[in-house]
Amino acid sequence: MRVDRRGLSRGAALITVLALSAAGYALREASPPVAAAPADPSAKPAAASPPTLELSAKQLELVKLAPIGTRIFPVERAAVGSIDFDEDVAVQVFPSYQGKILQAFAKLGDEVVKGKPLYTIDSPDLVQAESTLIGAAATYDLTARALARAKSLFDRQGNGGIAEKDLDQAVSDEKTAEGAVKAARDAVRVFGKSEAEIDRIVASRKIDPALVVPSPVSGRVTARNAQPGLLVQPGNAPAPYTVADTSTMWLLANVPESDSPLYRLGQALTVTVMAYPGQSFDGRVSTLGANVDPNLHTLLVRSEIADPKHKLLPGMLANFVIDTGDPVTAPAIAVNGVVRLGDGTMTAWVTTDQHHFTQRIIKIGLQHEGFDQVLEGLQPSETAVSDGAVYLDNMLNAPATD
Repeated sequence: MRVDRRGLSRGAALITVLALSAAGYALREASPPVAAAPADPSAKPAAASPPTLELSAKQLELVKLAPIGTRIFPVERAAVGSIDFDEDVAVQVFPSYQGKILQAFAKLGDEVVKGKPLYTIDSPDLVQAESTLIGAAATYDLTARALARAKSLFDRQGNGGIAEKDLDQAVSDEKTAEGAVKAARDAVRVFGKSEAEIDRIVASRKIDPALVVPSPVSGRVTARNAQPGLLVQPGNAPAPYTVADTSTMWLLANVPESDSPLYRLGQALTVTVMAYPGQSFDGRVSTLGANVDPNLHTLLVRSEIADPKHKLLPGMLANFVIDTGDPVTAPAIAVNGVVRLGDGTMTAWVTTDQHHFTQRIIKIGLQHEGFDQVLEGLQPSETAVSDGAVYLDNMLNAPATD
């Protein structure tokens, strides 16, 4: 009988594999499972190191370095407002009575003093008052002559004189006429006529219809609507003239409601306008609004600004800065050395060897004269980028190149 040796070998190998598999399965069933070690809840992930850049000599030429120093930061608030006339010394010059303008003397922009004539009007009321004065003066002259004649006759009573009652009547008539003249003179004086002008009217028996309207204050003519022939009335706008003392102007500003407790009467402030860059004007807070705007939640702050050279004009936009507390001394970094990230984080770049730069997260506060107050993140004597921080930030965020 011939035995197939090759088939026997395959069968033996298969029996061996099955036996080893069975033994392994039995061993796993007999051995207890081993539990995995639990994670340590107190363990913290390793902190990521701050971003660092290495600059070449050519790249260093694009940035400026400076040590972190200390500076004095004033505690102040800034706001925007507009310039206006000081209404306490700005007057619309209306006539006291209705009439047509005869002549206008002052021009727009002229400097005038109190009492200087601005314009004249032909006033019917003045004509009536002067007519009454002329009539009263004539009556007085008549009664004065009658009284003098009565006295002369009375003194010669025995030679055809008058009775005493006729003398008394003449005295009464003269006193009545004298009172009427005084009242008429006062009525004309109300129109602004001087005593000399009134005496001239009485002496010449001629009416002067021109009513002179003088400036009630000293200042500058800021508006002129006076044209010869124009009919003007008291209080009927526009006024023929407006005169204002422009040596003091108003600054009107609306500040946020949250800042309202910081403002007080008499606080000094500094004002700048676009028309005069590099120049400032001094002023003080004169009025605080009595209420807050319910829609904008702002408070009106009015300040008086000294302007002796008359440079400020109504309607100008103005910026003002006011100190609201004691100044503080703190570490400072140039504003060009601070970069604001997309999430609002402020960063700066520091170096110890002027070759390797590390990004540092910082907190800033006040700003003054091109420097930011550093609240956290930097210490005096550290060296930081003072100009070109944005360039380093762009390098850090630049996409990688192959």
